[in-house]
Amino acid sequence: MSLRVGIVGISGFGGGEAMRLVAGHPSFELVYAAGEGSAGSRLGDRFPGAPATLAELVIQKWDPVTLPKLDVLFASLPTGASAEALARVPKEVKIVDIGGDHRYVEGWAYGLADVWPDRIEGRTRVANPGCFPAATLTALAPLLADNLIEPGNIVIDAKTGISGAGRGGGGTFGYADSNENLVPYGLLKHVHMPEMATTIERLSGGSAAGLVFAPHLVPMTRGVLATMYCRGRATTEQCLDAARRFYAGRAFIRVTDRPPQTKWATGSNLAFVSYAADPERNLVIAMGVVDNLGKGAAGQAVQNANLICGLPETTGLEGAPVWP
Repeated sequence: MSLRVGIVGISGFGGGEAMRLVAGHPSFELVYAAGEGSAGSRLGDRFPGAPATLAELVIQKWDPVTLPKLDVLFASLPTGASAEALARVPKEVKIVDIGGDHRYVEGWAYGLADVWPDRIEGRTRVANPGCFPAATLTALAPLLADNLIEPGNIVIDAKTGISGAGRGGGGTFGYADSNENLVPYGLLKHVHMPEMATTIERLSGGSAAGLVFAPHLVPMTRGVLATMYCRGRATTEQCLDAARRFYAGRAFIRVTDRPPQTKWATGSNLAFVSYAADPERNLVIAMGVVDNLGKGAAGQAVQNANLICGLPETTGLEGAPVWP
């Protein structure tokens, strides 16, 4: 079975990673690529390492009215740039929105694929989680489901590589600004806060009113490490056991006894979770690691596309991480 696939926003980091994964997918055929600044150029000009079968594909100016016949469309656009245009895409085209416009919007499934695959299967509109929520919620979900932590008292300290800011991230993310530098940003108003709070409440049945989120940019290209400080009387073994039971049979989750590292996930769709707890101090530390362009963006998008297309969700995603 060959499914006709399009990618909007292919020139960005998320769109480029989606192109790489679709190019190696046994059931997907990339037939449409769209961008703004890159429109009119060949895919091979933008990505010199693109497979020869795709190198001559011309990047189109994004216009939902002129879409060719597609089965699946990946949209990797900045938050605020996709809602109006995607509403004009024909209903028969399945959409995975890697951007932020449709998370918890009516009619769209929230694509936290390893936690809620049954809510994604068979849908035609899926909103991919952000990269910080992918790392954070994957680690928190087992604890919230087992009532091992208080949902209203969670502090998230997260670090991301510079590619998390996107290729159009602005003039403050160049080498001179980012090298040898650690930068907090988006404090108290980060765009990922609402989806994390909503998911925490749905997993726990309680309020996430006390949620605190402090993201930081670190001078590396890829990766997210989220460390969550929670209130709870569980032991480390209880937390690890809850995660192993929650993710039993899930192909992309690794529950590890030792604190995870960002390089473990580089170039993959894997997520690593671990825990450290001190019940006497009413303290649980949860840790989640993903590649922000993999599980945090294009990898989970392809996993969601597999789910909505009736394919095994591991299809095209079983490659090992890049090491070192």
